[in-house]
Amino acid sequence: MSNNEEARLSVLRQLNLLDTPPSESFDRITRLASLLFDLPIAAVSLTDRDRQWFKSRVGVDHREIPRFKACCGDVTDSSAVLVINDLLASSDYHDSHLAASGIRFYAGAPLITHDGHTLGAMCVLGTEPRQVTDQERNILRDLAAMVMAQIDLQHAVGRVEPTTGLPNYLSFVEDLNDLARDFPNDQCHVLGTELVDLAQINALQRVMGPAYLDSLSQTVARKIREKLGDQAKIYHVGPCQFAHLESGNKSEIFERAVSLRQSLLEVTVNGSAPFMLRPVVGLAPVQLGRTQPDAVLRLAHTACRDARDNEKGAGFYSESSDNRYQRRFSLISDFQQALQSDDQLHLAYQPRVDMASARCVSAEALIRWQHPEVGNVSPAEFIPLVENTSMARALTDWVMRNAIRQAASWHRRGLELRISINIAAANLEEQDFSERLLGYLRREALPLRAIELELTESGLISNGRAARQQLEKLMALGVRIAIDDFGTGYSSLAYLQTIPAHVVKIDRSFISGLDHHERCQTLVRSMIAMAHELGYSVVGEGVETGEGKEILHSLGCDEIQGYLIARPMTSADFDSWFMAHINTAAASQSRRS
Repeated sequence: MSNNEEARLSVLRQLNLLDTPPSESFDRITRLASLLFDLPIAAVSLTDRDRQWFKSRVGVDHREIPRFKACCGDVTDSSAVLVINDLLASSDYHDSHLAASGIRFYAGAPLITHDGHTLGAMCVLGTEPRQVTDQERNILRDLAAMVMAQIDLQHAVGRVEPTTGLPNYLSFVEDLNDLARDFPNDQCHVLGTELVDLAQINALQRVMGPAYLDSLSQTVARKIREKLGDQAKIYHVGPCQFAHLESGNKSEIFERAVSLRQSLLEVTVNGSAPFMLRPVVGLAPVQLGRTQPDAVLRLAHTACRDARDNEKGAGFYSESSDNRYQRRFSLISDFQQALQSDDQLHLAYQPRVDMASARCVSAEALIRWQHPEVGNVSPAEFIPLVENTSMARALTDWVMRNAIRQAASWHRRGLELRISINIAAANLEEQDFSERLLGYLRREALPLRAIELELTESGLISNGRAARQQLEKLMALGVRIAIDDFGTGYSSLAYLQTIPAHVVKIDRSFISGLDHHERCQTLVRSMIAMAHELGYSVVGEGVETGEGKEILHSLGCDEIQGYLIARPMTSADFDSWFMAHINTAAASQSRRS
């Protein structure tokens, strides 16, 4: 085969037209051709190596015919208009596939690219011999030009990802809609391929630069094409994200996905292994006409995310996993309304008891959410979600306002009780955080000593300079700072000496093992001793047994908090508990004396 023919076929494949779904934009032209020529058959015929494949067709059921003795193939070879008035009377075509199928008349105009490659023909056909006029020849040329304009439009404007030259997300959606019209209710799978962890895209671009991601995408696009072959249509649907469709046996598709992923691990860029390349392939089922195209890639991405989280190279979409993610986003959406509602959010209070005096000296304010539809939502579920949104400020403000209001009520009644308020590390990045907090305290005439701010250890460690300055300012004013969940961070020892705080709360994961693990006792003993040496007061969280309480007492722990003392309670229940606790503690102190 000549070099010109190979170059022509290469251009044809780069345009991603072969074996793609029918397209309404092309079908309009073929319907118009059939109408203008008053003929039953019209087609946009693309000339492949050994076949004529119909991108669009009217009046014919089959999608391709052999190239041998095909009129459209000769149009491609000659790049000229071809008219056969009667195929049966033609020495070249009387024994052709078209003639054998009952076609008597053919007229086709070449589909020529700007650089001179002929892709195929815009053709009209009839079952009776026919003549054409010069005007009809011109009309056929115009129709061919309209087809090429549509090809150029799809390839150049909004349908192609310029980095790789592959069809993009919009093209994927359009093709899936076209497939749904042509093959309604058929089943297939979309395979989404992600080259790197999308959560790390920004970091990767910052370190390596955008040109690196472009080079990686270009190299991988070639590798996927090589692996899947020319018949597969590959889409570049996002940064380092590709997709393609497959049909057939589910287990076989999965094996091909695993094989594809394995081949991507062998990719090199400029002769070396790509930095942070961690490809995964997610498989999502699609029922044409029922699964919305814009949802298909989301399902594939969900499958990729699950595969990555489970440390697998490929995985199928899981509806249960997706439902969990959907619930999270639903909760984020609903939380805004909860903030504005009078009956969804409330605070519960869990006491902290001083081990030396056995008296309740403080209580932690814990937010609770009673969702009107799903019921009680655990703080462990919704707080991490909300803290990663713009609602983190509103959440903390709600807690501060209500906790300070309740603390002021107790303070006016003579209860010497410090209320501990949880805030997010992100709150400390808000320039006016300190002013807002102090404003709430002034409004309720509550002294600074009556509150304590709790931040997680990881949140304190990750603070920037502005956050650190706010903490130091608050401490200078007299606000107590507590390090929550201590021991779970990755730099506890190194940062303890520099963190501006007063209290260390040892995480419950260490306390729960005190009863039966000597290693836990050793760790907790070291934590308490070290914290005391650095000037911190120590609270043991999650105390549930008497034996655990006694061990903490023997290790010098200052305060304890947990179900052994009391579960979190409403403010009314806390009132009752606190009065009873005062009497019990007084009686116990009296017996000791």
